[in-house]
Amino acid sequence: MMLSTLRTIVQEVSSAKGLQAALRTIVQRAKAAMHTEVCSIFLYNQETSRYTLMASEGLNPDAVGRVSLSYSEGLVGQVGLKEEPINLDDAPSHPKYCYVKETGEERYRAFLGVPIIHQRKILGVMVVQQSASRHFNEHEEAFLVTMSAQLAGVIAHAEATGSLEPSLYFPRKINRFQGTSGASGVAIGHAVVLAPLTEANTPPDKNCDNIDKELAYLERAIAGVKADLHEMASKLADRLPSEELALFDVYLRILDDNALGHEIRKRVSKGVWAQNALRQVIGNYVSQFEDMEDPYLRERAVDVKDLGRRVLSYLQESKQADIYYPEATILISEELAPAMLGEVPHDRLAGLISLRGSGNSHVAILAKTLGIPTVMGAVDLPFRQLSGKQLIVDGNLGLVYSSPSKELINYYQEAIEEEREFAEGLETVCDLSCTTLDGHAVKLWVNTGLMADAPRSIERGASGVGLYRTEISFIIRERFPTESEQVKIYRQQLKTFAPLPVTMRTLDIGGDKSLSYFPIQEDNPFLGWRGIRVTLDHPEIFLVQVRAMLKASAGLDNLRIMLPMITSVYEVEEALHLIQRAHSEVLAEGITVMMPLVGIMIEVPAAVYQIAELASRVDFLSVGSNDLTQYILAVDRNNPRVSDLYSELNPAVLKALKLIAQEAHKADKPVSICGEMAGDPATAILLIAMGFDALSMNATNLLKVKWAIRKISLKKAQRILSDIMQLDNTQMIKRTLELMLYKEDMGKMLYSKRRRLYTEPC
Repeated sequence: MMLSTLRTIVQEVSSAKGLQAALRTIVQRAKAAMHTEVCSIFLYNQETSRYTLMASEGLNPDAVGRVSLSYSEGLVGQVGLKEEPINLDDAPSHPKYCYVKETGEERYRAFLGVPIIHQRKILGVMVVQQSASRHFNEHEEAFLVTMSAQLAGVIAHAEATGSLEPSLYFPRKINRFQGTSGASGVAIGHAVVLAPLTEANTPPDKNCDNIDKELAYLERAIAGVKADLHEMASKLADRLPSEELALFDVYLRILDDNALGHEIRKRVSKGVWAQNALRQVIGNYVSQFEDMEDPYLRERAVDVKDLGRRVLSYLQESKQADIYYPEATILISEELAPAMLGEVPHDRLAGLISLRGSGNSHVAILAKTLGIPTVMGAVDLPFRQLSGKQLIVDGNLGLVYSSPSKELINYYQEAIEEEREFAEGLETVCDLSCTTLDGHAVKLWVNTGLMADAPRSIERGASGVGLYRTEISFIIRERFPTESEQVKIYRQQLKTFAPLPVTMRTLDIGGDKSLSYFPIQEDNPFLGWRGIRVTLDHPEIFLVQVRAMLKASAGLDNLRIMLPMITSVYEVEEALHLIQRAHSEVLAEGITVMMPLVGIMIEVPAAVYQIAELASRVDFLSVGSNDLTQYILAVDRNNPRVSDLYSELNPAVLKALKLIAQEAHKADKPVSICGEMAGDPATAILLIAMGFDALSMNATNLLKVKWAIRKISLKKAQRILSDIMQLDNTQMIKRTLELMLYKEDMGKMLYSKRRRLYTEPC
């Protein structure tokens, strides 16, 4: 009976218009379901440390929104402090019992209160009361606990979206929304909301009567989208280098006869309605990309989805309404795509916000090149309500502020000026060496996956490529790329950076990063058949790829080969045997090419404890800090429930990294690190102190990291590391590191962290 009631309440709450309506629904339904006289909800304000009565069925209605309690006051406060239910048949006899006369609750004896908790944070307390003495049974208690868990999600969303209705004791908070940084910088402007084009998953299943006519419709639609893409690219041509504009060529290639366009035509030729064929093909590809663990590759789903919407828009003959773009436009959409940037006059585009996506999306890559502050993944942003409103986009912290106060606007205007001055200062270090004050040299490399990354990397003084993701050329095809196709792709990358080293990671696919023509289905892809495990099981794939790499490096000799997901010596030995075989085969073809340096990625704890054995068999080591942190902490950083536990500054992670660097140097082998940690100026100081020889990062962070390294001596960095390693608390490590770097006059690179402290209480 209660299960059925619970389902009904959840449905009603989901359809309620606003938080206050949801609270009223809950207290009314819970009171009736538990056959009691009172049900009330107290919400907790973190800033005032008080509980406010926000809804009640049974207490004096005039007290709602007015009566409040301190964080430890009465039985409500005790429920919050203990973070567990309190069930009393005679509440007045409890030593912490007290009542507020205005509520009229003094006549009630029985009391059951349960905490409302979301992601370890107390949001409030839910209470039921009765005048007669009554001990609520375990089923009733379980019911109320379940209701509080449902309510926690509703309240958390209301807090995030700023829809919590203010009262005397519950003042309105700043409308601040958390996302992730897509492109650094700060922008102040007015919102323009781009409603998504027709969704590609809406057409119903339907067969066509005239296949030739349907194919003609499809050709016109694809031709229309191609024309639009050419127009968008031409609008951006004077602001982007040719390599960046290649992103639009990627779009066009996806639509051609060798990719999605071919698959859609093939289905239409079998009698499938064009709109339905489009839905099926786009849906398949989007699913494949979204299931991938690699964030860079997962973001390609947005590109495919955007193409599908545009083609469908032509098939349905739907058009976007004319849009007015104010002088400082903050462009918002559920999923921003590169083509959308071309729709805004370039002198009016100030900032970008996307509810979905990350810093690896194509639009984020373009935004970084164009210098447009961008926030991605702002999932709680009520974007449909923001059209025309003034916004602040903080691309450094991934924050968005809606209808900000004058004080906050003034503060951010000062911050914009500070950032402009700091950015101008960074340009002065572009051509300087990356050395510490006492002469210790550090190599700064870049992570790449597209040729579009190359110009920005070289301009900013990259001394090589620490990670080149070869799997992209496999993913965008309907079949394995031929050896000659791979040679052409790799040659372009090697030649662009020559004579600088280019580290190519061998094919890194698995259940989380599968190919449409090589599907892998697993319950737990993170711990499954992936990386080197796949390619060693399929030496025919591995040999073709290695031969292509070797041939592409002929005459350049700047190739380095890196093996992913290594967990044992056996895997390294088997891979080295295949690489030697591929080299012999290339030489036998009459192509003179040097044997490249071969290294491994340290991404899993198993490899950390075998550094000496592994290092003796390879030429270099490279740490994948993102994956290593995930595996050490057993935390999926993309899971919002546990993402706050993910930190490279966790003591366990720091100890593992220090051990890796020490063991690598004992074996006299160079060791590098790639990932977000390498691109953070603050953590980069710790890494060079540990002994990492090279840091590999996104091109955007190169100058910031170089500036930081040039501002400190290696000896000072080592003293900071020594102090940090004595600490056993992640938050304390973060605060201590910040303080130490401020003392070294390196506060400029921490301006975003400083701003977080100032803006929270505004």
